[in-house]
Amino acid sequence: MSTDYQSLSFEYRPCPEQQAGHSAGLHPVIVVGAGPVGLAAAIDLAQQGISVVLVDDDCTLSSGSRAICFSKRSLDIFDRLGCGQPMVDKGVRWNVGKVFLQEQMVYSFDLMPESGHQWPAFINLQQYYVEGFLLDRARELPNIDIRWKNKVVGLQQSADGVKLTIETPDGEYCLQGRYVIAADGSRSPIRKLMGLDSKGRTFKDRFLIADVKMEAEFPTERWFWFDPPFHPNQSVLLHKQPDNVWRIDFQLGWDADPVLEKTPERVIPRVQALLGRDVQFQLEWVSVYTFSCLRMDAFRHGGVLFAGDSAHGVSPFGARGANSGIQDAENLAWKLAAVLKGQAPDNLLDSYAQEREYAADENIRNSTRSTDFITPKSNVSRMFRDATLRLAAQHPFARQLVNSGRLSVPAVLHDSALNTPDEDAFGGQMVPGASCLDAPLASLPDGSSAGSECWLLPQLGQQFTVLVFCDVKGLHAALDKMQQLMVAAPAPVKIVLVSSDPVEGVPASLPGLTLLHDADGIAAKRYDAQPDTCYLIRPDQHVVARWRALDNAKVQQALSRALGLHLPVR
Repeated sequence: MSTDYQSLSFEYRPCPEQQAGHSAGLHPVIVVGAGPVGLAAAIDLAQQGISVVLVDDDCTLSSGSRAICFSKRSLDIFDRLGCGQPMVDKGVRWNVGKVFLQEQMVYSFDLMPESGHQWPAFINLQQYYVEGFLLDRARELPNIDIRWKNKVVGLQQSADGVKLTIETPDGEYCLQGRYVIAADGSRSPIRKLMGLDSKGRTFKDRFLIADVKMEAEFPTERWFWFDPPFHPNQSVLLHKQPDNVWRIDFQLGWDADPVLEKTPERVIPRVQALLGRDVQFQLEWVSVYTFSCLRMDAFRHGGVLFAGDSAHGVSPFGARGANSGIQDAENLAWKLAAVLKGQAPDNLLDSYAQEREYAADENIRNSTRSTDFITPKSNVSRMFRDATLRLAAQHPFARQLVNSGRLSVPAVLHDSALNTPDEDAFGGQMVPGASCLDAPLASLPDGSSAGSECWLLPQLGQQFTVLVFCDVKGLHAALDKMQQLMVAAPAPVKIVLVSSDPVEGVPASLPGLTLLHDADGIAAKRYDAQPDTCYLIRPDQHVVARWRALDNAKVQQALSRALGLHLPVR
């Protein structure tokens, strides 16, 4: 039986800083906000040995489904955080979407057209389940201190760190941290305390979300209607969630009364028009929203780093909000850990801001285009949209112009200062700055030819990884080079050797070495690999550099660059 995360309430407990005579220490990291982004950041840091204090001004998980679409990239991250499998087990898997104009299906699309991936393109899972599974994992980690009903009401920065004033049911106390992650949502109290704001565009339209519990014959696909007969001149989105709950988004128009539209008397007839009057259903949650595409000018302000909705906001079409926030957390966590462990300078954190600001701009650009297509604001725009949809029914080229919410994909950090540009000819998607693709492999932990099936991404670990492709002839030479690299590297590295051949007679395993067999050649194809091809992978599974031949000196130089050791000092 699954936990009813919606009804959970967490007890406020006094903390050591509130005790008389307690000498307040300096915590390495304070995370503000126990939503998906804050929990993910706290877990990631804790798994890397960093102690975290996590404060939240509430004592419950999110109400209503809110964010429901979680991408394959987020599932990869959740898996590394130790809670991916329960999310996938509970969630509704889907890869296929369909687009309709009035009653006609214009076309369908498959977001996972090829096999050989551990996770689906997306799962649908209510946000309270995502937070619940993350919280279960966080409670397993002894170096996360979670404090409920702890509201940040004051903030001061100094050369030593950040001092927060925390309001609790027992009064106020002072909490000090070297760094603070502000994952406190779109209304971010931290942002307001610092006199900062977000800038962008608010769209003059309103949408109704209705979470409806029912038994239905709809397939587990994303269905999007333009101008359907049951909701003329507007759009509708339908998604299945766990527990027989369906998410329905109705476009309402800017003149709609948001209070009136949430009443059952207005919601039920809209749902009946879609489903039919004979279908039995009940309303689980209703919300009316207006959305904006905006972001802060800078995501880093001294020791305070903004992540998720506190830093940027997009429309819900395309599922970019929560997924991009989870990627913020992953990008930031490894860099904070490296700085706190003395492996990297403080200005490595500037690259967090630069990379995720770039990603936010990409998401905002795509989200704005989606919204402009879905909600045309002139007769000419509507005529163009409808003509494009009619063409798309017969002509594939027009389908590229249809935008019912292009779905979240991870940003390729092409211009990151941490990348080492290619010096060899490569094909494929795995350019420096790209997030790694998965592939099916077989593990060979004992050097035998019979290994167990596994996936590439979970083998990459929590630290920098050197990924080397080899054949049986080059295996021993690669092992010798790897042994030398592990001794000389400026930070701990993991070695993953992917052999195109079954391997026997390998010497005693090298600490930090994982030996894998690419029996079907899928990994080599996705990484455009030949024997001796080498990749350097960041802890957040983005490619740093790649070479056609393994060269320890080049790997060490690229690793130093990725740690920010050559960045200009602020």
